[in-house]
Amino acid sequence: MDRVLISRFGIPSTLSPFQYRRKSFPTVTRRLAPAIVCSKRSPIEGVSDELNLIASQNLDQAPARRQVRSAFVDLQLQLDHCLFKEAPIGIRTQEWYERNWKGEEVFCKSWLPKSGDEIKAAVYFCHGYGSTCTFFFDGIAKQIAGSGYGVYAVDHPGFGLSDGLHGHIPSFDDLAENVIEQFTKMKGRPELKNLPRFLLGQSMGGALALKVHLKEPRAWDGLILVAPMCKISEDVKPPSLVLKALIFMSTLFPKAKLFPKQDLSELFFRDPSKRKLCEYDVICYDDQTRLKTGVELLNATTDIEMQVDKVSLPLLILHGDADKVTDPTVSKFLHDHAISHDKTLKLYPGGYHCILEGDTDENIYTVINDIVAWLDARVAPK
Repeated sequence: MDRVLISRFGIPSTLSPFQYRRKSFPTVTRRLAPAIVCSKRSPIEGVSDELNLIASQNLDQAPARRQVRSAFVDLQLQLDHCLFKEAPIGIRTQEWYERNWKGEEVFCKSWLPKSGDEIKAAVYFCHGYGSTCTFFFDGIAKQIAGSGYGVYAVDHPGFGLSDGLHGHIPSFDDLAENVIEQFTKMKGRPELKNLPRFLLGQSMGGALALKVHLKEPRAWDGLILVAPMCKISEDVKPPSLVLKALIFMSTLFPKAKLFPKQDLSELFFRDPSKRKLCEYDVICYDDQTRLKTGVELLNATTDIEMQVDKVSLPLLILHGDADKVTDPTVSKFLHDHAISHDKTLKLYPGGYHCILEGDTDENIYTVINDIVAWLDARVAPK
């Protein structure tokens, strides 16, 4: 789930990490000393003072995020959400760390069907901006694993339990290379020998999955994108002069948090009761966007937009048609321009950005079942 991907100029809109209104925009010279410190998390209602104290610490570095996650993991599993309350029994999970080519410790996790059940294929997940594979996706992965699939995921460097400054993306290309490196290691696991391999990406993770596919077009058997971030509308792109200024400032203050933070949770979650649970996602990056991160996200979508006609894998795109974070018309653009012979676009009436975790129970299961049915149709013996 992308928690703080939009409204970077303080103007809510539909797609860009840089929100811009043509008639009026703030100058980039108002803040000569961009903020680098992290904001303090508000106390979580109903949680002990001890846990709130743990959650309020500076999460810029991975050791602190790991401590907070350890303190909250049992509580998270007891939350009143269908993904946690109705998780299949017997799912086998494993957590571990791998060191990438940069020397960073990368958090990895797997979910396998219960012992004795056949694994039909492997699904490799790329999470969205600010997120982690250890909260809502843990429940999503268990549902997919309960249908006979091995599910594998990493926390990207700078997010979740992996090393790196929280919320900092120095290079989107390096993010994709890290995904390739870690997923290549996972593909060598004995339980996955000769099994089909599918990429699953949500929001910014959809952009990452697309980049991975474009870098290694023959390494995968299919691509599933949920509300993907893959094109910036001209209506919300900053003008050339503003963009040049941002790029220049990102070279001077790459880690600085320039843009104002807004509470945009109502744009992500359609179900208010599930929206309230976001505060328990204690290691998400929910602060202002760092300058270099914003520029890298914009550059990534520009690069993907120029290469959509190279997308050749069997393709499933799922999007809420009321999404104000990533524009569903952009998913249609991707569907129409991909050269895949096997491609499907599903739009969900009234769905917001987080259709896998933030809608009604019935709608959440509809989306997950659509993913499983699509996978089943492509791994079944011909």
